[in-house]
Parts: sequence; C-alpha cells; structure tokens
Amino acid sequence: DRAASQADIAAAGLTPPARTAVGPRPRIVTRAGWGADESLREKKFIYTKTVRAAFVHHSGSGNNYSCAQAPSLIRAMYRFHVKSNHWRDIGYNFLVDKCGTVYEGRAGGVAKPVMGAHTLGFNNDSTGIAVLGTFTGAEPPKPALDAISHLTAWKLGLHSVDPRATVQLLSRGGNRYPKGAKVRMHTISGHRDGFLTDCPGVHLYNKLATTRLAAAQLQGR
Repeated sequence: DRAASQADIAAAGLTPPARTAVGPRPRIVTRAGWGADESLREKKFIYTKTVRAAFVHHSGSGNNYSCAQAPSLIRAMYRFHVKSNHWRDIGYNFLVDKCGTVYEGRAGGVAKPVMGAHTLGFNNDSTGIAVLGTFTGAEPPKPALDAISHLTAWKLGLHSVDPRATVQLLSRGGNRYPKGAKVRMHTISGHRDGFLTDCPGVHLYNKLATTRLAAAQLQGR
C-alpha cells in the first residue's frame, strides 16, 4: 500500500519526490522463504546510486514446472551463479514464477539499489527481473506479466521513475555497446536491449509495452 511504499522510501535512505508516484509494494518471498543458503554468497553488498531502469529476463529453464517447484529452481540457479559463474550471489534482483509470485533475488534489501549481475554493461543503476520459464516459443502467463507490472511500479517508483519513459544509460562495456557508449532505453527494457541475446524471448519481449502502461497506471500516472 502507499504507506508501505513511503516506508520503503525512508528505509532506502531516499528523499521523497514532491509528487510521489509509487505503486503498492507487491508481496515478495524473502530469501529465507525460498531457502537460500546464505553461506554460499559473499557477505558484503554492493549498491549503486539509484535505480533508473528495470531489465526483464527469462530464465530459459523451461515452462513445465509447478509453482511449488519454483523455490527449488531458484536455489539451483543461485548455486549455479555462485559456484559455476563465480558471481558474488544470484544475478537477478528479483524472480517471478508462472503463478505471479515475486521472489527476492540478490541479497542486500529489496527496497535498496542493490547492484546485480543481469545485464552486462548496464548493471549500474538498474534492477534485473527474471521470469522463470522460456518464452521464445510460448506466451508468458498473465499472472507473471501482472507481477512484473506491480513490481516495476513499486521498485521504479521508489526512485521517481516513470515506467513509460526512456532514460540514457552509460554502457560499462558488453557485446552490444562498447564501454562509454550513451544509450537511450526504455525504463522497462528487455535483456536484449542491452546485450546481444534472445532473452527474454520474443513473446515476453513483445509484452513489455503493455507492461509499461500497466505499471504507470499502478503508480497513478
């Protein structure tokens, strides 16, 4: 609700804008809730200055799972990111399952600008959201799309970001844009907008325009 969102603004150490447009905070399953082994990750957290954009991903792990299995999928992803990729923690800031449940990803505080490892070159001042599933040949479930809208309305709203807007981001270097390139993107973008990849799958990517409008409505814009 609005009171909770105002509390999140204060908890993140942010200054409320003159006209606050923050969507209601969605229910978020904590790391403890999905059974994260906290001994795997690095203990320290890295924060960026703000959150100016959200990058949407798909996990590429298939769609034939039950929602009860989602925590185990996230635990496996977490272990792979840390043990195989040698990242400090799971790469995504948030994850969403086919039933629309939102899960806390990288540790450090869901309301804070935690730096993730989700979009090479654009991890600074952004947040990464992964939908569990593969959407190159299948449509994303409506509950998952609704969850993205609610999550971005809240998370971007904490930083006074309009989900319908575009923003200029500075590339730190990747396979699509060289280091130092200034790139204008939607504040809700797909992984492929910042990196040469099929992610988040054409069917999910094509829904982002609708997601932007829905998130803005949830912010009261």
